Amino acid sequence: MPLPQILHEDDALVAFDKPSGLLVAPDRWDKQRENLMGLVHAHPRYGRIVANVHRLDADTSGVLLCAKGKVALDFLSGQFQSKTVGKTYHAIVAVLPPGESMKVVAPIRDATGGLPDAFIVDASLGEDERQPGRMRIFKGRGGKECLSEFRTLERFRGSTRRGAVGASYALVECRPLTGRTHQLRLHLAAAGAPVLNDPFYGVPDLALRLSDFKRGYKGREEEKPLLARLALHASALTLNHPGTREPITITAPLPHEFEVALKYLRKFAAAR
Repeated sequence: MPLPQILHEDDALVAFDKPSGLLVAPDRWDKQRENLMGLVHAHPRYGRIVANVHRLDADTSGVLLCAKGKVALDFLSGQFQSKTVGKTYHAIVAVLPPGESMKVVAPIRDATGGLPDAFIVDASLGEDERQPGRMRIFKGRGGKECLSEFRTLERFRGSTRRGAVGASYALVECRPLTGRTHQLRLHLAAAGAPVLNDPFYGVPDLALRLSDFKRGYKGREEEKPLLARLALHASALTLNHPGTREPITITAPLPHEFEVALKYLRKFAAAR
């Protein structure tokens, strides 16, 4: 696999547009699985002097920042540790009816039963001892402090197909104020709006299909979902540059599959 698209590069850092499905670093259980840092270290332009500053879930796409050398790595890592890095994600979520939401915290709803224009989830997270590799919300003691801000950008109607889960959809801007594993995915699920196609915290078998919205659609038997990957994308990072010490924002455009899904949602399922 070639290196992913470079979003920004200078003498101190390089940022890649990591695709969904690609690990950032070697997997604990499968050391042979392809990963971004393995590709970077094997590339003649970079080698092992380049190190990743942070992580993204394998199935999350978007901005992945790397440092060139220890001085830059220490400066950038310090900003992540002190929580001064501005992180912006975008997610397409399934807004579930109350009976389908997680039973951990009360679903967040506006007067119409949908997501409000803006909301905050403050819920501690920790490893789920019963399911290795997953996280869970802690109601009382235990877990680590975890805070996320969300803004609903667009709302879409749910499927009209008989027997479908009674979910509507929304495009949400996400800003994690802490940096816990699976933070946004679990906080959105707890709010009653899991990220579409989330195999851990989402709704099994809930797929976004054009036939659910477009009347007279033909070819249902061979139809594929409009979006088959985890619908979470790291759109932007804002931090101070290790060389100039001035703020810099690195952005990654929404993936093509996101744009296709949003195109059809806007055309056939825009909320009125």
